Amino acid sequence: MTIQRFDTGARMSQAVLHGGFAFLAGQVAEDAPGTSVTEQTANILARIDALLHRIGSRRENILSATIWLADIAGFAEMNAVWDAWVPQGHAPARATVEARLAAPQFAVEIGIVAAVA
Repeated sequence: MTIQRFDTGARMSQAVLHGGFAFLAGQVAEDAPGTSVTEQTANILARIDALLHRIGSRRENILSATIWLADIAGFAEMNAVWDAWVPQGHAPARATVEARLAAPQFAVEIGIVAAVA
């Protein structure tokens, strides 16, 4: 059994590969804390793109996404960025919920499971 871990810290890894699947840690807008839902979502999706590329996957391979919003009122704002980012015909299974996030400067967090070719 082969398990690969990327950017492993004391608490978590940013990505774990096993059995043809990639499990990404929940991503937050580390480069845009405290900004709008639109800006945070765009920052997170860019981070996800970079992580997928690094592990040998891509947007079209995303199987599942979980999105947490600090305030569900930002749902439409987040969806506008998400809808422009997801390749047509490749929408993953997805859940979006309102939840208190780990730090108040973050409005959005996104977790991804993807296939690795």
